[in-house]
This record gives sequence, structure tokens and C-alpha cells, in this order.
Amino acid sequence: MCGIVGYVGPSQAPTILMDGLKRLEYRGYDSAGIAVHDGNRINMLKAKGKLINLAEKLKENPVKGTLGIGHTRWATHGAPSDINSHPQLSGDSVIAVVHNGIIENYLDIKEELSQKGYKFVSETDTETVAHLIDFYYKSGMGFFESVFKTLERIEGAYALGILCKDYPDTLIAARKNCPLVVGKGQGENFIASDIPAILHHTRDVYFLDDNEIAVIKADSIKIYDRNQNEVQRDIYNVKWDIDAAEKGGYEHFMIKEINEQPKIIQDLVERRMPEGRDTIDMSGIKLRKENIQNLSRIYIVACGTAYHAGLIGKSLIEKLTRIPVIADVASEFRYRDPVLDEKTLLIVVSQSGETADTLEALKMAKRSGARVMAVVNAVGSSIAREADDVFYILAGPEISVASTKAFTAQVVAMELIALSMAQELGKFSTEQFNKIKEEIYSVPSSISKILQKSSVEKALAEKYSGSSNVFFIGRGLDYIVSMEGSLKLKEIAYLHSEAYAAGELKHGPIAMIDENTLVIAVLTQEELFEKTLSNIKEVKARGAKVLAVAMEGKSEFKGEVDDVIYIPRSSWMTAPILAAVPAQLFAYYVAYCLGTDIDQPRNLAKSVTVE
Repeated sequence: MCGIVGYVGPSQAPTILMDGLKRLEYRGYDSAGIAVHDGNRINMLKAKGKLINLAEKLKENPVKGTLGIGHTRWATHGAPSDINSHPQLSGDSVIAVVHNGIIENYLDIKEELSQKGYKFVSETDTETVAHLIDFYYKSGMGFFESVFKTLERIEGAYALGILCKDYPDTLIAARKNCPLVVGKGQGENFIASDIPAILHHTRDVYFLDDNEIAVIKADSIKIYDRNQNEVQRDIYNVKWDIDAAEKGGYEHFMIKEINEQPKIIQDLVERRMPEGRDTIDMSGIKLRKENIQNLSRIYIVACGTAYHAGLIGKSLIEKLTRIPVIADVASEFRYRDPVLDEKTLLIVVSQSGETADTLEALKMAKRSGARVMAVVNAVGSSIAREADDVFYILAGPEISVASTKAFTAQVVAMELIALSMAQELGKFSTEQFNKIKEEIYSVPSSISKILQKSSVEKALAEKYSGSSNVFFIGRGLDYIVSMEGSLKLKEIAYLHSEAYAAGELKHGPIAMIDENTLVIAVLTQEELFEKTLSNIKEVKARGAKVLAVAMEGKSEFKGEVDDVIYIPRSSWMTAPILAAVPAQLFAYYVAYCLGTDIDQPRNLAKSVTVE
């Protein structure tokens, strides 16, 4: 959600902090700030709004120093303002803190500290952390001990970067249920909430685990557990190129990432289903025939776009293995007392691997004895480290808030997981497997063909961008694609858009249909084509404009639609991947026509690390 960056070394910290924050803008934010130690005191600059506002302040009031922390804030406690921005300081600027997450018991701590004479100037929960560290520090504890004691007191989720006026060479970082990495450089070290912030400076990072604290100086990094014992941690070397986190000539990250999908899916498929092999390479997954046969149920749990990938996974696994599958949104799953035991498999899907509700669902399942498989993009993320089995999609950094390439890669991952489980159970022959493999291998080239004709979606976006209400309809897997297409339109174009199972129109939603409504109908499932076509006739009779997404060669519309986007012919299994791409392009071009902030849509954040 919010962005954190920190630096200690020989270089000027403000330049490094501002560069790191710029690379974290995609996470979503409404204010920004930095705190820099000049060797004698901590100097702070903060600004509401975009990072350029902070840059202007820095130009007018330059600060210098080789130790500092920076933050981009997405408001939770208190409205966006200079005062509520991070860093937050103790009253006499002895302690400076940046914080991602939510401190759940901050009101109790605030009342306690107020009675001790502490004055609060912001509405944030973070200010209580700065004052509490200050309280322990002034009671005679050292810097580290004061931080450690504070962490014992606070409840909730946090990633923290902390400075102390009396320690001009030391940066302390801590995490619980929020992502934080420590970057190891040559005579300089870093912290960040996400790798792109520091990738220009180092490829070597440590992933902090929950309840760990890092004490960082220019020439050393020491990591401690909740018992203050030093722990040894392997360095992870980031493999993807820095160019993957840059726009590469595209106007927006979103359109760049849409165009990356053929290569990402090709790499994923070739890695997991190499030529000449008649089984799927399930490295990282230890689930075998005896484990699968012992399962009484499977849950697929995720949020947002990842949930839609999970819904497709549910259909595929049930159809291919005949094992009951329940798909649920993580924020609901946690609170409805699901049946979990040693005969349960929980599959969690998350691009970032840090999604708070999904991570908590994972932990709940493990406490109940269930097995957990994770489908994630971010290597070394919290979900990946907690799961029993991990399927990495390795789509590279996804910078745009609206997920595109991660979604299609997640769907491919769900297909491969379903196929592997079915193959373990002997549900199909080698010949059948090779036929399916051939179909999946064709997906990248089919997506490339869609992208080559993106002018179609652009023209249709210009035609329909004035629509005030948009309905997506479909049946079966097409309904799930409709849900994802509708979400994309809401996310980046801010249009009122709803997705409905086409057969449900008559049960209420059709009352909303009139001549000002655009209906986007997805019709890629051959056995359901005629039924969805009958629903198109119903909305057309009530004056709606209809845009269809269908397979090449389908011409049975008989004038019932206004426009058609055709995708290459494919099997029922791979059609949802192909149909998702025109929906992505349409949403992108509508947003472009409307002039919205495509990569950083309002009110949204890339990684939701709080409930």
C-alpha cells in the first residue's frame, strides 16, 4: 500500500530517497515526506499530494545528510495533509518514524502518553509509535532496546523505518504482516517496501520475516528475532532486469504490461511444460497422488483480480479432477468459520504475496492442519514463505495498480495445477495431455494476434467512452471473464460497471437496462453460445448497445449486436485467457479517452497490506 525507502551510506540521502519514492509511486499514495539526519539533527520535509510537491519543497529548502527515511502515504488515520504525512516525529525531533500498516491499539497508547505529557499534532496512529519509542529512550533505554520495547507494546500490522537524533549512523527497520526488504550495497545499505525502489543501487536483498528487527549501518546489517537473538539470513539476488520496472517507451505501465503477456506466458509454459516432456514440472509443489486422493475439499482464496483467477481455477480443478472446490474472497473466508482440517487443501493466489487478508487466511488454514499451496509472483514474499507449496508465476514486476499480466499468468498457473492434479489421478491419457499441451502452447501467439489488432479496442473505446452504465454478461467461464473486465473498467476508467451471469438478468438487473446502457457480452464457450445470445436479444429489445467478444468465425449474431471483438479460436480451457486481453485493452483505452490516471487510479493501492 504505502511506500517506504531508507538509506545509510556515503551518498546524499535526499537524492536516493526521492528516487526510491518515485519508483514506489505505483503503490498508490496521497502525500509524501522524507526525514534526513545531517549529523547533528533530523530535518524533515513533507507535502500533501504528488511527489512533485515534495520535490518543489526540497528545491526551496534543501536538506543534506547521508542517513534518511522516506514515505509515500495512503491515508488511513486522518485525511491527506502535510501534518498527517510521514515521517512522524517525537515532540523534540529525537525520533523519526515511517510506517506502513495499522496500529490497532494506538488509541490506548495515545491516551497513556498524553497523560505523561506528550502532545499529539497529527491524527495518525504512527505518531504514537514515535512518541512511545521516545518515552522508552528517555527513560534510559538504548535506541535498539527502545524500539524493541515499543514493538512488544503495539498491536496490528507494521513495516517501520526509524531514526534517532543521537545515532547519526544507524537506521532501524522492523516488520509484522507488511512487506519490507533490506538491500545490501557496497559500503551503503537500504530498506524498502518493494524491490524496485532500490534496484538501481543493489540486487542483493534480505527479506525480513514477521517480528524481526534489522539494525542497519553503512557497513553492516544485523537482523534480530522477537527474542533479540541475532538470526542469519540468506541473501536473495534479484534476477529480473531493471528495465522490467521501467516503461520502456510505453506511455503507461499498464499498456506495457498488457503487451508483455505473450512472453510471460510463453516463459511460464516452457518452464513448466518443456518440449518432449509428457508431464508438468511442478517444482516447488510436493503434492502427489496419495495427497490428492486424501483431499475431501479444496478452497481457493484470494482478493480482487486474483480472486477471478481463482474462480477459473475452481472450474478447471472441479472439471478435471472431480474434487469439490470452493472459491472465496479472503476477507470473507476468514470470518465464516470454514471447515478446515488435514484433508483440506487451501490454494491462495496473490500477485504481491503480501495481501493481508489472504495471508491471514493462509495462517488460519495452517493452524487448522490444512495444507496450503500459494500461487504468487513475488519471490520471497510472506505468502510464499508461509505456504507448504509454492507455484511462482515469475511475471516480473507489475507496476500498474490494475493487474493484467499477473492475472493471465495466474490463470495459466491454475490450468497447470489442475492438469497436474488430474494427471496424478490418471484422469486422462498421454495423448489427451499432449493435445491440451498443444492448446496451451498456442496461447502466446494468439495473444500476440489480439495485440496486433488493438486498434479495434481503441476505436470501440472512443465510441463507447461516454457510456454512463456498463454491464458485462457471460455464462460459465465467460461470466468470470466478465467479472474481471468489469473490475478493470471500474478501476481505471471510474465507470459504473457491473458483471452478471447472463442467466440472472431476468432476476432483477434487467430493470436497469435502457438506451443509455452498454452491454459487453462474452461468448467464447461454445456450448453456452446460444443461451447467451438469447440474453443479448433481451437487452437489445430494451434499447441497450451491445458489444460482443467472440471466437473468430462466429457469425450467428443476426444483427443482435452493435459491434464484435473477435479472438482467435481456442479450446474452452484457454479461451478465458484470450478473452481477458480485449477487456484489458478496452478498459485501458476508455480510461485514456477519459484522461484518468491509468497507472495510479484514485483511492487504490497495488498491494493491500491492511484489512
